[in-house]
Parts: sequence; structure tokens; C-alpha cells
Amino acid sequence: MNYKSIAQETLDTEAKTLLFAKDKIGEEFDEAVKLILACKGKLIVTGVGKSGLIGAKIAATLASTGTPSFFLHPTEALHGDLGMIGKEDTVLAISYSGESEELSSILPHIKRFDIPLIGMSKSKESTLGRYSDIHIPVLVQKEACPLGAAPTSSTTLTLALGDALAVCLMKARNFQKDDFASLHPGGALGKRLFVKVRDLMTTKNLPVVSQEASMREAIVAQSQGRLGTVLLCDEEGRLVALLSDGDVRRALLRKDFDLSHKALIYATKEPFYIDDDNILASDALVLIEQKKIQLLVITDKERKVKGVLHLHTLIEKGIS
Repeated sequence: MNYKSIAQETLDTEAKTLLFAKDKIGEEFDEAVKLILACKGKLIVTGVGKSGLIGAKIAATLASTGTPSFFLHPTEALHGDLGMIGKEDTVLAISYSGESEELSSILPHIKRFDIPLIGMSKSKESTLGRYSDIHIPVLVQKEACPLGAAPTSSTTLTLALGDALAVCLMKARNFQKDDFASLHPGGALGKRLFVKVRDLMTTKNLPVVSQEASMREAIVAQSQGRLGTVLLCDEEGRLVALLSDGDVRRALLRKDFDLSHKALIYATKEPFYIDDDNILASDALVLIEQKKIQLLVITDKERKVKGVLHLHTLIEKGIS
């Protein structure tokens, strides 16, 4: 059996369904978008079975792209949760057949409160289609399932129509990256746009020694700090130099090396640092990569050390 060929045929069938539906999109789609935009409450998405699973994903996509939305299962609605639908809300009901018993049971109650209803089903003549104020047809010529029984092309198209609604609403609201990140503070984009250097930098037990310290003292402090670097500062706490693992290795290769020598002799003078802990952590990562360093020193405007930020910390926190 050629499974590759079967997979290709499945994708081809579903792709043809999407392209067929694309050419059939009519004014009802514009009307649905405008109705959702005018909604002062939330968009409640409901459906049963596979349609319910697709509806839950659509609700999640809408909620994360600027349209307040949540999924409500019709069965739960029948047993008390119908009260979760407010008078200023709008309902998006999904059923490919349009005849789902559980969904059909709540439609009269939704209309009794004059809640705007957008229906997605294969026929306007279905129960869902007749109850809907706006009906978006789910036009499927052929399910990818060889038995024509399992929802395949129909669920793919329904999901795509939900994505199309979300994209239309995003464009209508001029929803931008910053808006998306504010709803996903824990995601990669949220971290890039909101996490600052001050949120991640180490400020306690810093590996700092006097600029007069010997190599022996500096190496001990470096080992205790576990950052591979020791900071040399003056009497006022201002950054003077930085002694890295690389500096120590190079010092050991010198014939005149002595542990009693001042660490400043072997340290990197005028090391790179920033005096603003309010910059984005993602921007700090760019600086670290550009300067080919592992430890970024953060000071105040007078060059007094406030903290350090290690490359490993940025990686562990998912900053990219």
C-alpha cells in the first residue's frame, strides 16, 4: 500500500475544498465580520463533537488576536451555562449538518433573548441556517475520508473559515505585534517585546573586587561568582576593568605571570557595558552576540555597577 500517495490524495482533496470555498465566499462573510466588530460583549462560539473541537480552537484564536471570545458547549449551556451569554454578546454556532440535536436545543433560547447568531453549516435550509441572522456556508464537495463519514474536509474548511474571520477582524482593528504580545506575555514574542534587562540581571553576590586586588584574590572571587568573570572596580564602585576566564588563561601563558601581581595588569581595560537596565532583554542579546561576550555588565550613569546579565540566563529564559 502506498501511504505517501494516500497522504497526497488526502491533502489534495482538502486543498481543493479550500479553493472551491474561496471562490464561493459571499457578502455574508462581510456581514459576519461587521456584526462581530459591532459586538459590545463577547463572541461566544459553540458546537458539538468535531465541530465543537474546531469551535474551541476558533475561540482561542479570536481571543488571542483581539476579539474577546470563549467556547461554550451546548450541553453545558442546556444545564445552566446559558446564563454565560449576555445581552451584548454574539454567538457563532458551528454544525456541519446544521442539525445537531444538542445545538438545535439551545437555538430557540438564544433567539428568545434576541442574541445575534452567526451560523456555520452546509445549508441555509438546515435548522441552524434558519435560526441564524447571518449564515456562512461550509461548502464541501467531498470528504477526504474514503468512507465519506469522518469529518475531514469539512472540519478543515470550518477551521480555515474561522481563521479567515480572525484575520479579517485583526486587520479591521489594526491589531499589531505589540497587541499580540500583550496577550501572550509568556510566549516568545511577548518575551522579545516586554522582558527588560532589569527583569533578568543578577544584582546580588556579584563577583566584584577592588582594582587593587591581586590575581590570587581575583581568581578566588571569579570561582565563587560562577560567572566566569570578575569585575574590577574603584573605591566608588565604578567599573574599571573585567577579568574573564580568557584573560586568566592568557595570563597563565605569560612568562612573567605571578599570582601576586595586580589583576588589573591582565584584565580587559574599558570593557563593554551598558548604563540602561530598561532596554529589552532581546536587544541585550543582540549586543552580547555582536560583542562576542558572555557577560554583559550593567551600570548606572556614573558607571557604578548595578548588575550583570549572562548569556546563559537569556537562553534559559527563552529570549531570542
